[in-house]
Amino acid sequence: MTVDSDRLRPLPLFADLSDAQRKRVAAWMEERTADAGERIVPEGAAGYEFYVIESGTVEITREGALIRTLGPGDFFGEMALVGSSARRAASVVATSPLRALVVHGLEFRELETQLPDMAERIRATMLARLAE
Repeated sequence: MTVDSDRLRPLPLFADLSDAQRKRVAAWMEERTADAGERIVPEGAAGYEFYVIESGTVEITREGALIRTLGPGDFFGEMALVGSSARRAASVVATSPLRALVVHGLEFRELETQLPDMAERIRATMLARLAE
């Protein structure tokens, strides 16, 4: 099921996109929900999805240590798709009811090709996170 492109409008990652570009990205997405306490991504697992949080919060942990908390408008999963490893660098657990928009690997490659400015913003965020 395709995500309605209007749902992307309030999310900072998509703010600079035209309506046509938002529609294109929305066509590549699906919705994922999770309950508080649910593990979304296990550390070390193969990574094939990129997540943008629409509502709710998650904690990112590495080897059990809290790295950061993310909320609406934030994203995760990019390191396994853009980075040098296809493995998840950290675990992600929902800390409240979560609604996220997900782009799978093949569609993420399309996003990188068709929207290079947005792909560059994702890459810049990834590099900043790695530097922390």
